[in-house]
Amino acid sequence: MNILHTLAAFVMALGILIVIHELGHYLIARACGVKVLRFSVGFGKPLFSRCIGADRTEWAIAAFPIGGYVKMLDEREGAVTPEETHRAFNRQTVYRRCAIVLAGPASNLVLAVLLYWGLFVHGIPGMKPVLGTIKPDSAVAQAGFREGDEILDVDHQEVKTWDDVRWILIQKVVKKAAIEVSARDAEGRIVPYTLDLSHADIDSKDLLSDMGFERVQISLPPVIDEVKKDGPADRAGVAAGDRIVALNGHSINTWSEVAGFIRKNGSVPVRMEIERNGARLSVQIIPEVATENGQRIGRIGIEAKIDRDEMDKLFTQVRYPPLEAFFRAFDKTWETSGFTLKMLGEMFLGKVSMKNIGGPITIADYAGQSARMGFVAYLNFLALISISLGILNLLPVPVLDGGHLMYYMAEIVRGRPLSDRAMEIGQQLGMFLLFSLMALAIYNDLHRLITG
Repeated sequence: MNILHTLAAFVMALGILIVIHELGHYLIARACGVKVLRFSVGFGKPLFSRCIGADRTEWAIAAFPIGGYVKMLDEREGAVTPEETHRAFNRQTVYRRCAIVLAGPASNLVLAVLLYWGLFVHGIPGMKPVLGTIKPDSAVAQAGFREGDEILDVDHQEVKTWDDVRWILIQKVVKKAAIEVSARDAEGRIVPYTLDLSHADIDSKDLLSDMGFERVQISLPPVIDEVKKDGPADRAGVAAGDRIVALNGHSINTWSEVAGFIRKNGSVPVRMEIERNGARLSVQIIPEVATENGQRIGRIGIEAKIDRDEMDKLFTQVRYPPLEAFFRAFDKTWETSGFTLKMLGEMFLGKVSMKNIGGPITIADYAGQSARMGFVAYLNFLALISISLGILNLLPVPVLDGGHLMYYMAEIVRGRPLSDRAMEIGQQLGMFLLFSLMALAIYNDLHRLITG
């Protein structure tokens, strides 16, 4: 079921992003008077198609859904009747062709702005950046942070959640310089700190933890609040209200002990001792195996009983008025786009490992994880992937939109189009680069699956 859930989340995300991207090309092409012959989601043989409109444009869903295209009337690809010559793509001015090509990536960036805008208006839940146990000899310890500090700003940028802290640090760690951080200590005083990033690793799987930023732990009692229907615990007879007192003979005092034990024992029988209405019972449960962040973990389908007052002290809901939310959404999209380009440049220069490139398996995994976390997390994931798709398509690589823009820029400078031979060589080079990048991404995916 987890695999099906992940696959469904991935296909839905891919479908939305492809449709939006190609719709950008389609709408601007129509606005420029170009005749569109086919709008296809996917490549290969159409599984479904229907001709719509005065131009009888064919709208199709094809067999291989990774990608899509808009096919326009073009004299280079087939015969064009004299009365429709003016509607051929190749007969448009170079500036119109630039606009049509640019519209696809631009649509993905606009989608990201709209998604972030909706999220900022709705509200994004997050954990307040309150420090727990300080790791000895970590960058955080060396800076002088203390347990209970609540981080207020990083490098003079306000933060409200741990996600805000992580995002700013990821951007700053490339420079390997010291930054200013201010926090409110347990007594309510504002304390300035200087955090040294010279030894931080941008390739780290958990940058915050490696630097010593540990979240304050919520101590929950091992009392079950909800049991998932037909899950391993439900099938074993566990019920809401039960208190877990031991697992395989080991005494249990907190919920974190329960979670840690179950996560490590996927598919391994576990003897659980519980208290129910003053009586002590023993049941055997076999945790089901799930994948999280590339690791196989155990789950039994139970949720903890939560003290809402304690939760409210550590969690927050970040939301803004509609107008402010729009500007913040634009800034978020702009920052993320710039950071994506910067990281690609650092990879090209060898300053950042190519291991960070993820392929379809990694994207599908994140799609499934975010979908299980709820629609807010899924829309956040969708916005991030939409930005990545838009930026990658703008790279000056033949066969990508950016490659076509490169050809048109050369045409503007030269005053005439490039020769067919030059464009053919460019296409071959572009295909080689694209397939090499895809092979590397898939290799990284498989390596993560094997090594965890």
